[in-house]
Amino acid sequence: MFAIAVGVLIGIGLPLQTSINSRLRAFLGSPFRASLISFAIGTAFLAVITLVSQGSLLFAGQLFTTQPWWLWSGGLLGVVYLTGNILLFPKLGSVQTVIFPIFGQILAGLLIDNFAWFGARHIVLTPLRVGGALLVLVGVIGTVAITDLIDRHHNRLEPTPSRPDASLWLWRLAGVLTGMGSAVQTTVNGRLGVVLGSKVQAAFVSFLVGTLTLAVIALVTRHLPRETTQQANTWWLWLGGMIGALYVFGNVYLAVALGTGLAVVIVLIGLMVGSLLIDQFGWLGTTRKPIDRLQLVSLLVMAAGVALIRLF
Repeated sequence: MFAIAVGVLIGIGLPLQTSINSRLRAFLGSPFRASLISFAIGTAFLAVITLVSQGSLLFAGQLFTTQPWWLWSGGLLGVVYLTGNILLFPKLGSVQTVIFPIFGQILAGLLIDNFAWFGARHIVLTPLRVGGALLVLVGVIGTVAITDLIDRHHNRLEPTPSRPDASLWLWRLAGVLTGMGSAVQTTVNGRLGVVLGSKVQAAFVSFLVGTLTLAVIALVTRHLPRETTQQANTWWLWLGGMIGALYVFGNVYLAVALGTGLAVVIVLIGLMVGSLLIDQFGWLGTTRKPIDRLQLVSLLVMAAGVALIRLF
């Protein structure tokens, strides 16, 4: 139960981090600069925790030659997932940008467990686990799609213009692949925690790799125009990196404790709960949008899916 609670809590933090980083992006005028600042703050936060708990940030250099190369790719996969969502949103819209990566996360999580890829714990893929995953996906679709329909009804938004089918499906496939990469990141970071003997140090290494990757991207894109639309008048504008650090740290623990498949779906439930709470109470300066009864039903469907995966 403790692991499930951790998964839900770090999942709730994800939409909070997204909202904060969106405001930071508006202030800095660049999604890459905002991501770099967020990752750098998270890296510094994890460095302090690692120093306090481990006494050092260093580890044996021989690990680079004795361990597989993919062990160090968690931070890079995190950047790919983050950048992928930035690119997908204008192409697919808000609903599909959520649904297709989530489908990829669930699919990859179950496959990783079944085939024990990336050093994951072997958990056989049974029909009931597949059914549970499908229930979670149905719940996600219900929660997100209903929110979008409510927005369109209240704000009288125009439908998204249609695009060529081939192009649209390529972007959808990209969404699935970025989601699969996120599930792989969870597994890789969990394995890194086992190899290093420290979950927090594994999270620090992952964030450090992500920060260095984003530094290169920010350097390459430094001449792109900036569009600053907001003043930095809120103290919580700089908390996104710490929330992200706790998310990665929690996933390092969950991947080993629960397996990738279950870890992914529990975090997804937390993500949906967090999104609805932000809408319900108008946190972080957002417009209040009361939770619909059908959205609560969708959350119950997701919980039933988790129960099937967990118990069978």
